[in-house]
Amino acid sequence: MSLDTEFERVSLPLANAFTISRGTQETADNVIVKITDEGGMTGIGGAAPSAHYGETADTVEAVLPDLLDVVEEVGDPHALTTIEERMRHTVARNPAARCAVSIALHDLAAKRTGLPLYRMWGLDPDETPTSSFTIGLDTTEKIREKTADAVDAGYSTLKVKLGTDRDREIIGAIREEAPEATLRVDANEAWTPRETVDNSRWLAEHGVEFIEQPVPAEDPEGLKFAYERSELPIAADESCVTLADIPEIADRCDIANLKLMKCGGLLEAKRMVHAARAEGLEVMLGCMIESNASIAAGVHLGPLLDYADLDGSLLLESDPYDGVDLTDGEMRLAELGLPGTGVRTE
Repeated sequence: MSLDTEFERVSLPLANAFTISRGTQETADNVIVKITDEGGMTGIGGAAPSAHYGETADTVEAVLPDLLDVVEEVGDPHALTTIEERMRHTVARNPAARCAVSIALHDLAAKRTGLPLYRMWGLDPDETPTSSFTIGLDTTEKIREKTADAVDAGYSTLKVKLGTDRDREIIGAIREEAPEATLRVDANEAWTPRETVDNSRWLAEHGVEFIEQPVPAEDPEGLKFAYERSELPIAADESCVTLADIPEIADRCDIANLKLMKCGGLLEAKRMVHAARAEGLEVMLGCMIESNASIAAGVHLGPLLDYADLDGSLLLESDPYDGVDLTDGEMRLAELGLPGTGVRTE
């Protein structure tokens, strides 16, 4: 068996500038990987690198030739474990680059079996959580508009970016526009442990479900302090990057927030889910701002999750790829009707 590989970089404008406590993003540079078998069947995957984790589109493009050499040397898209292990030994870091290849391989392997990926994994498509839709930082007036638009579009769960001196004002405005919505907040490491505990009290009064990564990942004891005293559950994101982090955060949070672009691939993500369960943690899958070339694969992990935040492609002005229907946040795997991840060119 032989496999042909290729990749291309795409710059994707966002529908609106996206701001969190660390800065503002107006475009997302993704790198698309395609792997084609000798019969002409193609698997598609995407990398959405994050500079916060030391990765850029440039670094992805730099290491992909070596990673794709591994794929071509093995030559079997069903040899997923072998290829992912060899890729890890070939390129130790650059998880988004490895992830793009992992997704493309899984897409191709499932297509070759004629099954959607979730069925190849033996998962129940009806056991999926609702994905949240993110409201980024902005003026209070603009946040009101974004919230009203999200409610009108049918999103019942909103993830709110915080970490400013206007946090109370922001939550008050959103709650006025979305009185029935489930709210989650993400401070992106912007609070101190004590601020987290204090903020958890008034956030609980507004019916917030949980707080994501309130303190810096470099302060594990601060995360533990917040976890032990917060009136709301704590989710670890920047503190939860790879499989090795799961036992480290087990006594410091309630929820492990995984991202494909952090951990390096679908097999590793599944290992992290099971490790988190073994530690008594709930599991969420998040994303970067990504095309459906990668988001579609994450949706297939839905039946293994308690929470999902897979709105990355919904924040784009347009996406060159279609995927699983996420209209109003519902993860409609059962309606997919396509083999593989469901990703396809628009």
